[in-house]
Amino acid sequence: MAHKIVRRPLVDDSHLPASIPAILKQLYARRGVDLLGCDLSLSKLLRPDSMMGLAEAARIIADAIMAKKSILIVGDFDADGATSTSVCLLALRMMGAQHVDYLIPNRFDYGYGLSPEIVAVAQSKGAEVLITVDNGISSIEGVAAAKALGMTVVVTDHHLPGKSLPIADVIVNPNQAGCEFASKSIAGVGVAFYLMSVLRSELRARDWYQLNQLAEPNLGSLLDIVALGTVADVVSLDSNNRILVQAGLQRVRSGRCRVGITALLEVAKRNPQRIVASDFGFAVGPRLNAAGRLDEMALGVETLLCEDMMLARRMAGELDGLNAERRELETGMQQEALKSLQKLSLDETKLPWGLAIFQEDWHQGVIGILASRIKDKYHRPVIAFADAGNGEIKGSARSIKGLHMRDLLELINSRHPGMILKFGGHAMAAGLSLKADAFSEFEQAYDKAVREILKPEQLTGEILSDGELPVALMNLDTAYLLRDAGPWGQAFEEPLFDGYFSVIQQRIVGEKHLKLVLESQCGAVMMDAIAFNVDLTTWPDASIKHARVAYKLDVNEFRGNQTVQMLVDYIEPA
Repeated sequence: MAHKIVRRPLVDDSHLPASIPAILKQLYARRGVDLLGCDLSLSKLLRPDSMMGLAEAARIIADAIMAKKSILIVGDFDADGATSTSVCLLALRMMGAQHVDYLIPNRFDYGYGLSPEIVAVAQSKGAEVLITVDNGISSIEGVAAAKALGMTVVVTDHHLPGKSLPIADVIVNPNQAGCEFASKSIAGVGVAFYLMSVLRSELRARDWYQLNQLAEPNLGSLLDIVALGTVADVVSLDSNNRILVQAGLQRVRSGRCRVGITALLEVAKRNPQRIVASDFGFAVGPRLNAAGRLDEMALGVETLLCEDMMLARRMAGELDGLNAERRELETGMQQEALKSLQKLSLDETKLPWGLAIFQEDWHQGVIGILASRIKDKYHRPVIAFADAGNGEIKGSARSIKGLHMRDLLELINSRHPGMILKFGGHAMAAGLSLKADAFSEFEQAYDKAVREILKPEQLTGEILSDGELPVALMNLDTAYLLRDAGPWGQAFEEPLFDGYFSVIQQRIVGEKHLKLVLESQCGAVMMDAIAFNVDLTTWPDASIKHARVAYKLDVNEFRGNQTVQMLVDYIEPA
């Protein structure tokens, strides 16, 4: 059994204001919200002065702007990298920087981060100052190469540092030792936004805007991009991240959004006025990411930078096409992976605790999503590998609760020096490279290390439920209340309820989604429900008359009508 439903306990919620509806008070208290966490206004953002290196980085960049030096932003090829790059580029242009450009490594030619090869490209572009965004903390050789060429290097990142740090002019990363900034889970785009805010103040103190007859920029206009990157990077939504995301969502809902984001919402058939955080996560983010996965992330960045609606729509259409291609690739790869694992999983005892999977024809750009899907199915840490050429394979890792993936790779690396060519990442996601002929040796070392860290019961995933929703609350008003009470997301999970229901109707729609009509046990409420990407070997099944369902309450919009529906996260015959 890969998953079980566990109900969150009742907690004391008396510290929260009486004006909050009872159901919300309990949901918030269970998620650790205090009185301060109820206020998501921008004035409650953490002050920038506790982020180590920010002031120094701002001085270095201000000097470069005033000296009209050539500034190059080096980003990463995912949504966080694209949004970080866009925030810096737009802010620097608003502040009057005259020579500013960006460069995002193509993942197939250069791999991740500021490598010596990317520094050579930067030199050919005449770059004098490099600003890394969402990368750089592990770019020891790349930074050394840039410094050897006389470049100034500002590293901004949020990934976990390794044992040694690059010799940059300044490093801004809340996760570096000695940094007291409280939001350790801020995304790369959040770090970039903080840097641009401090740079704006630095230039103001130098009378730069007055001397150059420039309007001081309103950086609030970039918060829609900040919110998108934060949600798409699946960082924990602590209260600081929730403030950033909420401010961005409000910009979009009020129609003050960048045309590129509006165009991406359009192709994803999402209504900007009713957008919630999960729309960034499941609709906009994947389309942006598709550019970096299958092609050049420059297309994603240009969509975010775009000022012309017609052009933005054309680029959003291209990204939508790439995303459809990505989905097709991913489905094929997933079927192949599941086929080979199903032979093993017939006997649970034979299934490795740490799953390492590799097939020569798999696409490098899609292995991260593949690892994520296999992890969700088997509830085990997964690393999916693809051929990277030159006798190397590249892996993308996804972990489960209780196993810190970057630390695990560090452990394997210390036991088998030289087997892993390079690695980096977070607790829940990481990347690595191996020599292709080292795969089976790595597979064994990885499974052994996972078995040392995890206990057998951790291989059963917990679906955390907020319990049974009273029948009186199974309505559209509650669905709206919960939707507006977000932003919900990673580590601030959207309310999930569970209960036993009679299955009145069931049918497959859109090839692999299960459309249901469910009736509450007392027969008082009948509701539409949908479960996405179901196991077609189990569903539909007319013999299943009763089921235990874990679900979110959702507002379904169809032809201008709004109805309440259940979004099924988990369903098992009862």
